[in-house]
Amino acid sequence: MKEKEMIFGIRAVIEAAEAGKDIDKVLVKRELSGELFKELQEVLRRYEIPMQKVPLERIDRITRKNHQGVIAFTAAVTYQKLEQVIPFLYEQGKNPLITVLDGITDVRNFGAIARTCEVAGVDAIVIPARGSVSVNADAIKTSAGALHTIPVCRENNLKEAIVFLKNSGIKVVAATEKAAQNYTETDYRDPIAILMGSEDEGVSPEILRVCDELVKIPQYGNIQSLNVSVAAGVMIYEAIRQRNN
Repeated sequence: MKEKEMIFGIRAVIEAAEAGKDIDKVLVKRELSGELFKELQEVLRRYEIPMQKVPLERIDRITRKNHQGVIAFTAAVTYQKLEQVIPFLYEQGKNPLITVLDGITDVRNFGAIARTCEVAGVDAIVIPARGSVSVNADAIKTSAGALHTIPVCRENNLKEAIVFLKNSGIKVVAATEKAAQNYTETDYRDPIAILMGSEDEGVSPEILRVCDELVKIPQYGNIQSLNVSVAAGVMIYEAIRQRNN
Protein backbone atom coordinates (compact mmCIF):
# COMPACT_ATOMS: atom_id res chain seq x y z
CA MET A 1 0.00 0.00 0.00
CA LYS A 2 1.27 3.47 -0.89
CA GLU A 3 2.12 5.80 1.98
CA LYS A 4 -0.22 8.45 0.58
CA GLU A 5 -3.04 6.03 1.52
CA MET A 6 -1.96 6.10 5.18
CA ILE A 7 -2.01 8.58 8.05
CA PHE A 8 0.71 8.39 10.71
CA GLY A 9 0.63 9.50 14.34
CA ILE A 10 -2.02 9.78 17.06
CA ARG A 11 -2.88 13.46 16.62
CA ALA A 12 -2.93 13.23 12.81
CA VAL A 13 -5.34 10.28 12.92
CA ILE A 14 -7.62 12.05 15.41
CA GLU A 15 -7.71 15.16 13.23
CA ALA A 16 -8.40 13.13 10.08
CA ALA A 17 -11.32 11.32 11.73
CA GLU A 18 -12.72 14.56 13.12
CA ALA A 19 -12.47 16.13 9.65
CA GLY A 20 -14.63 13.36 8.20
CA LYS A 21 -11.88 11.50 6.36
CA ASP A 22 -12.99 8.00 5.34
CA ILE A 23 -10.75 5.61 7.25
CA ASP A 24 -10.83 1.84 6.73
CA LYS A 25 -9.05 0.82 9.92
CA VAL A 26 -6.40 1.91 12.40
CA LEU A 27 -3.45 -0.20 13.56
CA VAL A 28 -2.22 0.61 17.08
CA LYS A 29 0.80 -0.87 18.84
CA ARG A 30 -0.27 -3.09 21.73
CA GLU A 31 1.58 -1.24 24.48
CA LEU A 32 0.17 2.20 23.63
CA SER A 33 -1.38 4.12 26.55
CA GLY A 34 -1.82 7.63 27.89
CA GLU A 35 -4.38 10.43 27.67
CA LEU A 36 -3.89 11.08 23.96
CA PHE A 37 -4.42 7.40 23.21
CA LYS A 38 -7.66 7.49 25.25
CA GLU A 39 -8.77 10.44 23.13
CA LEU A 40 -7.96 8.45 19.98
CA GLN A 41 -10.00 5.48 21.21
CA GLU A 42 -12.98 7.73 21.94
CA VAL A 43 -12.81 9.35 18.49
CA LEU A 44 -12.59 5.97 16.75
CA ARG A 45 -15.58 4.72 18.73
CA ARG A 46 -17.57 7.84 17.90
CA TYR A 47 -16.94 7.52 14.17
CA GLU A 48 -17.22 3.71 14.19
CA ILE A 49 -13.71 3.19 12.81
CA PRO A 50 -12.25 -0.29 13.44
CA MET A 51 -9.09 -0.40 15.56
CA GLN A 52 -6.67 -3.33 15.79
CA LYS A 53 -3.86 -3.71 18.35
CA VAL A 54 -0.73 -5.22 16.79
CA PRO A 55 2.95 -5.75 17.66
CA LEU A 56 5.20 -2.76 17.02
CA GLU A 57 7.20 -4.81 14.51
CA ARG A 58 4.19 -5.03 12.21
CA ILE A 59 3.84 -1.25 12.10
CA ASP A 60 7.58 -0.81 11.58
CA ARG A 61 7.40 -3.14 8.58
CA ILE A 62 4.78 -0.89 6.99
CA THR A 63 6.62 2.42 7.34
CA ARG A 64 9.84 3.95 8.62
CA LYS A 65 8.14 7.26 9.35
CA ASN A 66 7.56 8.56 12.88
CA HIS A 67 4.23 6.80 13.38
CA GLN A 68 4.03 7.03 17.23
CA GLY A 69 2.61 3.50 17.18
CA VAL A 70 -0.46 4.46 15.12
CA ILE A 71 -1.23 4.05 11.39
CA ALA A 72 -4.60 4.73 9.75
CA PHE A 73 -5.46 3.31 6.34
CA THR A 74 -7.65 5.64 4.32
CA ALA A 75 -10.54 4.37 2.21
CA ALA A 76 -10.32 4.64 -1.56
CA VAL A 77 -14.05 5.40 -1.79
CA THR A 78 -16.66 7.04 0.42
CA TYR A 79 -18.67 4.36 2.19
CA GLN A 80 -22.46 4.74 2.18
CA LYS A 81 -24.91 4.14 5.02
CA LEU A 82 -27.31 1.26 4.43
CA GLU A 83 -30.13 3.04 6.26
CA GLN A 84 -29.82 5.87 3.75
CA VAL A 85 -29.27 3.79 0.60
CA ILE A 86 -32.34 1.56 0.95
CA PRO A 87 -34.95 4.35 1.39
CA PHE A 88 -33.32 6.20 -1.52
CA LEU A 89 -33.69 3.13 -3.77
CA TYR A 90 -37.38 2.85 -2.92
CA GLU A 91 -37.86 6.60 -3.51
CA GLN A 92 -36.32 6.14 -6.97
CA GLY A 93 -38.88 3.44 -7.73
CA LYS A 94 -36.24 0.70 -7.73
CA ASN A 95 -36.79 -2.98 -6.99
CA PRO A 96 -33.69 -3.38 -4.78
CA LEU A 97 -31.10 -6.01 -5.61
CA ILE A 98 -28.37 -6.04 -2.95
CA THR A 99 -25.23 -8.16 -2.55
CA VAL A 100 -24.05 -8.86 1.01
CA LEU A 101 -20.57 -10.30 1.64
CA ASP A 102 -19.72 -12.09 4.89
CA GLY A 103 -16.02 -12.65 5.60
CA ILE A 104 -14.67 -12.09 2.08
CA THR A 105 -11.00 -11.21 2.61
CA ASP A 106 -9.46 -11.76 -0.84
CA VAL A 107 -9.16 -8.45 -2.68
CA ARG A 108 -9.31 -10.09 -6.11
CA ASN A 109 -12.51 -11.95 -5.32
CA PHE A 110 -14.05 -8.78 -3.90
CA GLY A 111 -13.09 -6.77 -6.97
CA ALA A 112 -14.45 -9.44 -9.31
CA ILE A 113 -17.75 -9.57 -7.39
CA ALA A 114 -18.03 -5.77 -7.52
CA ARG A 115 -17.42 -5.84 -11.28
CA THR A 116 -20.22 -8.38 -11.74
CA CYS A 117 -22.52 -6.37 -9.48
CA GLU A 118 -21.98 -3.20 -11.49
CA VAL A 119 -22.50 -4.89 -14.86
CA ALA A 120 -25.66 -6.65 -13.59
CA GLY A 121 -27.13 -3.47 -12.11
CA VAL A 122 -26.91 -4.49 -8.45
CA ASP A 123 -27.89 -1.48 -6.34
CA ALA A 124 -25.38 -1.79 -3.46
CA ILE A 125 -22.78 -4.02 -1.85
CA VAL A 126 -22.77 -4.54 1.93
CA ILE A 127 -19.60 -5.57 3.80
CA PRO A 128 -18.81 -5.83 7.53
CA ALA A 129 -16.34 -3.39 9.07
CA ARG A 130 -14.34 -6.20 10.67
CA GLY A 131 -13.05 -9.47 9.26
CA SER A 132 -13.57 -8.33 5.70
CA VAL A 133 -11.78 -6.91 2.72
CA SER A 134 -11.90 -3.13 2.33
CA VAL A 135 -12.10 -0.92 -0.71
CA ASN A 136 -8.46 -0.19 -1.47
CA ALA A 137 -6.62 0.61 -4.69
CA ASP A 138 -6.09 -3.08 -5.52
CA ALA A 139 -9.80 -3.84 -5.11
CA ILE A 140 -10.72 -0.91 -7.36
CA LYS A 141 -8.25 -2.07 -10.00
CA THR A 142 -9.60 -5.64 -9.95
CA SER A 143 -13.15 -4.30 -10.18
CA ALA A 144 -12.24 -2.40 -13.38
CA GLY A 145 -13.36 0.78 -11.63
CA ALA A 146 -16.79 -0.60 -10.66
CA LEU A 147 -16.17 0.27 -7.00
CA HIS A 148 -16.16 3.94 -7.99
CA THR A 149 -19.75 3.69 -9.24
CA ILE A 150 -21.59 1.14 -7.06
CA PRO A 151 -22.44 2.12 -3.45
CA VAL A 152 -20.54 0.13 -0.81
CA CYS A 153 -22.07 0.05 2.67
CA ARG A 154 -19.65 -0.89 5.45
CA GLU A 155 -21.62 -1.99 8.51
CA ASN A 156 -20.33 -2.49 12.05
CA ASN A 157 -22.82 -5.27 12.75
CA LEU A 158 -23.71 -7.44 9.76
CA LYS A 159 -26.47 -9.28 11.61
CA GLU A 160 -28.19 -5.98 12.45
CA ALA A 161 -27.74 -4.87 8.84
CA ILE A 162 -29.52 -8.01 7.64
CA VAL A 163 -32.36 -7.47 10.11
CA PHE A 164 -32.63 -3.89 8.78
CA LEU A 165 -32.87 -5.22 5.21
CA LYS A 166 -35.62 -7.65 6.24
CA ASN A 167 -37.53 -4.92 8.07
CA SER A 168 -37.24 -2.84 4.90
CA GLY A 169 -39.11 -5.46 2.89
CA ILE A 170 -36.03 -7.10 1.37
CA LYS A 171 -35.77 -10.90 1.36
CA VAL A 172 -32.31 -12.13 2.35
CA VAL A 173 -31.16 -15.29 0.56
CA ALA A 174 -27.87 -16.91 1.62
CA ALA A 175 -25.81 -19.21 -0.56
CA THR A 176 -24.60 -22.15 1.54
CA GLU A 177 -23.78 -25.80 0.97
CA LYS A 178 -25.92 -26.50 4.08
CA ALA A 179 -29.08 -25.62 2.14
CA ALA A 180 -31.61 -28.19 0.93
CA GLN A 181 -32.99 -26.27 -2.06
CA ASN A 182 -31.16 -25.23 -5.21
CA TYR A 183 -30.60 -21.57 -6.01
CA THR A 184 -33.02 -21.71 -8.97
CA GLU A 185 -35.90 -22.76 -6.69
CA THR A 186 -36.31 -19.43 -4.93
CA ASP A 187 -38.03 -16.26 -6.17
CA TYR A 188 -35.72 -13.30 -6.83
CA ARG A 189 -38.30 -11.01 -8.48
CA ASP A 190 -39.16 -8.98 -5.38
CA PRO A 191 -36.66 -6.85 -3.39
CA ILE A 192 -33.83 -9.20 -2.48
CA ALA A 193 -30.37 -9.36 -0.92
CA ILE A 194 -28.02 -12.15 -2.02
CA LEU A 195 -25.62 -13.15 0.74
CA MET A 196 -22.28 -14.80 -0.04
CA GLY A 197 -19.73 -16.15 2.45
CA SER A 198 -16.02 -16.89 2.26
CA GLU A 199 -14.80 -19.96 0.39
CA ASP A 200 -13.25 -21.56 3.47
CA GLU A 201 -15.79 -20.75 6.18
CA GLY A 202 -18.95 -19.90 4.24
CA VAL A 203 -21.62 -17.70 5.80
CA SER A 204 -21.30 -17.66 9.59
CA PRO A 205 -23.96 -19.68 11.50
CA GLU A 206 -25.12 -16.57 13.39
CA ILE A 207 -25.85 -14.84 10.09
CA LEU A 208 -27.50 -17.89 8.50
CA ARG A 209 -30.01 -17.99 11.36
CA VAL A 210 -31.46 -14.57 10.48
CA CYS A 211 -31.69 -15.14 6.71
CA ASP A 212 -35.05 -15.75 5.04
CA GLU A 213 -33.90 -18.56 2.75
CA LEU A 214 -30.85 -20.77 2.29
CA VAL A 215 -29.96 -22.00 -1.19
CA LYS A 216 -27.13 -23.98 -2.76
CA ILE A 217 -25.48 -24.11 -6.14
CA PRO A 218 -25.33 -27.79 -7.17
CA GLN A 219 -21.87 -29.23 -7.69
CA TYR A 220 -21.20 -32.24 -9.88
CA GLY A 221 -17.41 -32.46 -9.91
CA ASN A 222 -14.85 -33.51 -7.33
CA ILE A 223 -13.83 -30.05 -6.10
CA GLN A 224 -16.02 -29.08 -3.19
CA SER A 225 -16.55 -25.36 -3.76
CA LEU A 226 -16.88 -22.76 -6.48
CA ASN A 227 -14.77 -19.64 -6.42
CA VAL A 228 -16.92 -17.14 -4.49
CA SER A 229 -16.83 -14.52 -7.25
CA VAL A 230 -18.11 -17.11 -9.74
CA ALA A 231 -20.79 -18.28 -7.28
CA ALA A 232 -21.90 -14.67 -6.73
CA GLY A 233 -22.19 -14.20 -10.49
CA VAL A 234 -24.34 -17.34 -10.80
CA MET A 235 -26.71 -16.12 -8.08
CA ILE A 236 -26.91 -12.53 -9.33
CA TYR A 237 -27.66 -13.55 -12.90
CA GLU A 238 -30.38 -15.95 -11.79
CA ALA A 239 -32.03 -12.94 -10.20
CA ILE A 240 -31.60 -10.97 -13.43
CA ARG A 241 -32.99 -13.85 -15.48
CA GLN A 242 -36.12 -14.12 -13.34
CA ARG A 243 -36.67 -10.37 -13.24
CA ASN A 244 -36.46 -10.11 -17.04
CA ASN A 245 -38.95 -12.93 -17.69
